Amino acid sequence: MPHLTLYTNVSRDKIPDDFLTTTTKLMVEIIAKPEEYIMVHVIPDQVMSFGGSTKPCGNAFLTSIGNLGLQENKKITKAFMEHVKEKLGIEPTRMYITFSDAKEMNVGHNLTTFAPDK
Repeated sequence: MPHLTLYTNVSRDKIPDDFLTTTTKLMVEIIAKPEEYIMVHVIPDQVMSFGGSTKPCGNAFLTSIGNLGLQENKKITKAFMEHVKEKLGIEPTRMYITFSDAKEMNVGHNLTTFAPDK
């Protein structure tokens, strides 16, 4: 159930048409979760600055049930920030990504949660 949200001051017209699909495929590769559960949410045109400058910047949040940890987060950070630099022109020095490892019982989907019934 990975859910990736990216807030950015990059304007909507500068977001490539394939950004959602290429980012989803990247998440499949680096977080090892099925594509049908991955959500990518981009919120462009934000009024934001980083380090006192309004040059392109971003703030990302990734929530997943598992597959997160020190080594995994470093791998995800590197791959995602390289992707965002290539596609949106946001330098890795102008962006954060925050990780949240959710418990199965705290994520609802398809009329229930991901927690197994006991």
